[in-house]
Amino acid sequence: MTYSLVKNFKKKYPWTVTWWRLKKHSKLLEKYLHSNEKVLYAFAGQNDNIPSSFFNTAVIALTTERLIVAQNRLIVGYDVAFVTPDLYNDLRVDAGLLWGTITIDTVKELIHVSKLSNKSLPEIQEAISSYMIKAKKQYKQKEKKVNENS
Repeated sequence: MTYSLVKNFKKKYPWTVTWWRLKKHSKLLEKYLHSNEKVLYAFAGQNDNIPSSFFNTAVIALTTERLIVAQNRLIVGYDVAFVTPDLYNDLRVDAGLLWGTITIDTVKELIHVSKLSNKSLPEIQEAISSYMIKAKKQYKQKEKKVNENS
C-alpha cells in the first residue's frame, strides 16, 4: 500500500531525488503501523538538509494516527520517527532553484525532508497541514472531555 503511494508520487514528481530502496523504506514503515492504522498519504525525499547529500532517502507517510518517517539504512539498521498531532508545531516550505525542502517543526525536533521537486511542495504542504490541523482539533476535544470527566 505505502509503496504504491510513493511510486505514484515519484511518477507525478520525477525531479524529486529518491533513487533507491523505496520498497524497503515502505516495508519498514508498514512494520510500525498499528493494527487499525492506515496510510493516507505517502511521499519520499532526502531525510536531511545537507545540500550535497543524495543518499539519505526516506519514506514519509501520514496515517490515520500520526506522521511516520522511515529510513532503512544501507549497511545496517534503520531509523523511524513518529510525530503525533499533539507534538506537531508547524511546517516550513523552502523552494530553491531545482528542489525544495519541507521542515516539520515538532515539540522535540526539526525534521527536514529535502531534494523534493518544487512542484510537489504545495501538495505536501496541503496534505500535512490539513491533516495536522484537523487532528489537533480532535486531540483538544478528547483532552477536554477527559478533563471534564476527572
